[in-house]
Amino acid sequence: MSENLKPSRYEPIALSSESTVVAEFVRPDDVREERYQSEAELERDLIERLQAQAYEYLRITSEVDLIANLRRQLEALNSISFSDAEWKAFFNEKIAGANDGIVEKTARIQEDYVQVLKRDDGSSKNIYLIDKRSIHNNRLQVINQYGVDGRRSNCYDVTILVNGLPMVHIELKRRGVDIREAFNQIDRYQRDSFWAGSGLFEYVQLFVISNGTLTKYYSNTVRDGHLAELRGKRQRKHTSNSYSFTSWWADAKNQPITELADFTRTFFAKHTLLNILTRYCVFDVDRKLLVMRPYQIVAAERILQRIATATNHRQLGTVAAGGYIWHTTGSGKTLTSFKAAQLARGLQEIDKVLFVVDRKDLDYQTMREYERFEKGAANSNTSTAVLQRQLEDPNARIIITTIQKLSRFVAKNKKHPVYDAHVVVIFDECHRSQFGDMHTEITRHFKRYHLFGFTGTPIFADNAGTGGNPRLRTTEQAFGDKLHTYTIVDAINDRNVLPFRIDYINTIKTAPNVRDKQVSAIDTERALLAPERITQIVGYIREHFDQKTKRSASYRLGGKRLAGFNSLFATASIDAAKRFYLEFVDQQKNLPSAQRLKVGLIYSFAANEEETDGLLGEEEFETEGLDQGSRDFLDAAIQDYNGLFGTSYDTSADKFQNYYKDLSQRLKNRELDLVIVVNMFLTGFDATTLNTLWVDKNLRAHGLIQAYSRTNRILNSVKTYGNIVSFRDLEQATNDALALFGNKDASGIVLLKPYADYYAEYQSRIADLVSLFPLGKAITGEAAQKAFIKLFGSILRLRNILTAFDDFAGNEILSDRDFQDYQSLYLNLYAEFRSASEAEKESINDDVVFEIELIKQVEINVDYILMLVERYLKVKGTGQDKEIRAAIERAINSSPSLRNKKDLIDQFVDSVSPKAPVDVEWLAFVTRRKAEELGRIITEEGLNAEETEAFVDNAFRDGAIPSRGTAITRILPPVSRFSKNNDHAVKKQVVLDRLGAFFERYFGLG
Repeated sequence: MSENLKPSRYEPIALSSESTVVAEFVRPDDVREERYQSEAELERDLIERLQAQAYEYLRITSEVDLIANLRRQLEALNSISFSDAEWKAFFNEKIAGANDGIVEKTARIQEDYVQVLKRDDGSSKNIYLIDKRSIHNNRLQVINQYGVDGRRSNCYDVTILVNGLPMVHIELKRRGVDIREAFNQIDRYQRDSFWAGSGLFEYVQLFVISNGTLTKYYSNTVRDGHLAELRGKRQRKHTSNSYSFTSWWADAKNQPITELADFTRTFFAKHTLLNILTRYCVFDVDRKLLVMRPYQIVAAERILQRIATATNHRQLGTVAAGGYIWHTTGSGKTLTSFKAAQLARGLQEIDKVLFVVDRKDLDYQTMREYERFEKGAANSNTSTAVLQRQLEDPNARIIITTIQKLSRFVAKNKKHPVYDAHVVVIFDECHRSQFGDMHTEITRHFKRYHLFGFTGTPIFADNAGTGGNPRLRTTEQAFGDKLHTYTIVDAINDRNVLPFRIDYINTIKTAPNVRDKQVSAIDTERALLAPERITQIVGYIREHFDQKTKRSASYRLGGKRLAGFNSLFATASIDAAKRFYLEFVDQQKNLPSAQRLKVGLIYSFAANEEETDGLLGEEEFETEGLDQGSRDFLDAAIQDYNGLFGTSYDTSADKFQNYYKDLSQRLKNRELDLVIVVNMFLTGFDATTLNTLWVDKNLRAHGLIQAYSRTNRILNSVKTYGNIVSFRDLEQATNDALALFGNKDASGIVLLKPYADYYAEYQSRIADLVSLFPLGKAITGEAAQKAFIKLFGSILRLRNILTAFDDFAGNEILSDRDFQDYQSLYLNLYAEFRSASEAEKESINDDVVFEIELIKQVEINVDYILMLVERYLKVKGTGQDKEIRAAIERAINSSPSLRNKKDLIDQFVDSVSPKAPVDVEWLAFVTRRKAEELGRIITEEGLNAEETEAFVDNAFRDGAIPSRGTAITRILPPVSRFSKNNDHAVKKQVVLDRLGAFFERYFGLG
């Protein structure tokens, strides 16, 4: 063992039981290695370090040995000796059930980790698979190069056993290789072999991927969900189960710990790993395992530490007993607060945990989120009487309520036993409304409380108001110490939220010889509501809507294929919202319904609605206070909505709340294109499908960040940033807000670079491309091919960003034809490298990273074609049909995945009738043609029809035609394997080629 691996060097970290996340990680003064490190050396080094941290190393190569070790470990943990009969029954029924998959085994570790053993003498005994109370009773072992024969033979790099069960798997690639290759390797393992044998590797809860330099971790259901989506046939884009949802490990100051050696010292410290497995995973009601990120763990533990110290120091009922957590919007505050509440509920001394929100919309949304994590945890209530019953019920340990209801309860009950209970009060989004009389009233009555606040936008002296209690103007004054910080800069650097791209629109540039349209950004609200300006803004939104919301890119969400994203339009006042809504109606009235944007409208009464300080007023679900004209207008807009979706809402109290809920759900499902708001939805509303905020409203400080942050939730690889299109001059306000809520350099980190910077880089790369790889000249030699792949991949990434800038249109440099030709070369190389890798049972060469996803996200897809077909049918015979038919031809020719489907689409267009929905007719057409073509192959090749149909069905289910195994043999006609011309091998290859072409032609179409 080398000098720098002495156990004493790491003992303080390994034995500390205070914090799961190290407070500040300082790299040891190890001498940095300079020589090349192979993957095998990286693996050996990792195992040595784990041994130095008291992991037991085992040389296990077979499942028999793995199961025997599991038996020994469970016997030791539970102080028992199994008889052979007991062990056999317990193993087969309680550990390796034939019908158990990843979800069932995850539930066993997270929820049902105590299993009942039936003993030979008829008695029963509880058997712990993992000890969650005394975590150091669990035994950690490490194995490597464990081989499994499944669909294919696999050899796993490094696995950590907890009490003999594989619970953490580590996949390594050598330094210099893209870390995503390790992610993809696990993809193959889970598809090909984790389920093999007794399926013990389906107990893996966490995956760690590393290339030595970079290291990340993620949960098993991220991977399982990704595979399920790959099997979805129609869509192969990454979504919420993609690499984007892997996490960096970090210290409590949010400094990433990426080097594998450093990651091992901290993440794999025994108490840290066991805490993560036993305390900081949430298995939600959707049966997904959520593993918390380091900043979330730190926040939860800081709250628990504050509860303990304040209780010991007799500080209950004071500001010193609580504190606030500053975690930027979109960073998962609900999960963090839930875990903190759950852990606090488990403390013996705590009687109640109250989760307090400040508006009904948040009450509804937060209640839904809490219910996700634990069914029944969110005892949401509709009245003060219900709240009173819950406060008096000892079994209602976590209660969600609004600050208004809690305040009314206090006002009606000046004396109540709950005031003497030991309570933890957690405020979600603790800004503005908690700083007034209600806050004072509540804290005056409760005597033994801890007050904790979560916020993405704290109130500092710089953004505090001037009214109200001067001692309660800032978050710190109201809630106490800042316990942990995770800023918008941290979140963007970690890729946990998206950066913003902001357009400040003053002039709309149009084609040459066309008069510029001016969109004024001047100060008087009256001038800002001039009809000409409203017309221009609505025209601009409609003209640029598809571009900003990426309608040419499709993805899968909730079992549906969707094209692009949707948006909010923030207006300055109810009057403005009404005028903009009317203008959308007017500009779209003569368009076919398929070409109209689906526009919604919502607003409600706010006492200070005319304020223009940019801090977002406190909007309630009140319509009673609206003037009659505004209420009648809103009723008419809701009637439009009812006509669109077959609903029956209006502005009466209950129906308006239900309208809000329905509208928010349709926004999340991307059934609406744009919703015009004043303040509603600009705080506390999360919809991952939102990517654009159109702003004609003064915003500043936390109001600005809250509004902008509606757009930057991570969804998939198509959604690369949050779009802000501002029709006001908000540049200085934006820079000030980013500086306040990030750091003094925040605006340079959060925002994308200016267009000119990206375009200069793009020009340079295109010049290199044309110079080094002129079209018409073959790219010969592997080195040149790899250089081309790298260069063209970088151009694809730049184009992906540049397409969102108005200036890029018409300045692409390469003609459409040249770009298509280069893309064809790129796709051809991808196919060649992929086929080579298939032959070698390996992934694409380690040093080649293809940006195929970027091609697929900008290419034309079937959904787009069907939309054009729908338009074509509506104008068939009018003269416009030829133009649309030409557009269909161009679209097919420009799409890599549709080129081999051109004849199918042409035949469909010729045969389709306007009577049935186009997508229904398309599905029927594809099903019919698919059956016909497969039948022809079966007949011409003399194949076994039943076996061939099953073989093809399985291929479409699994996403590939299997070229090995017995399945292909079963479909072939009988021939002698020993004929001297090897007819069997030739026939097999012919059939595979034909079925492969058939598969490529129909995969993703139906």
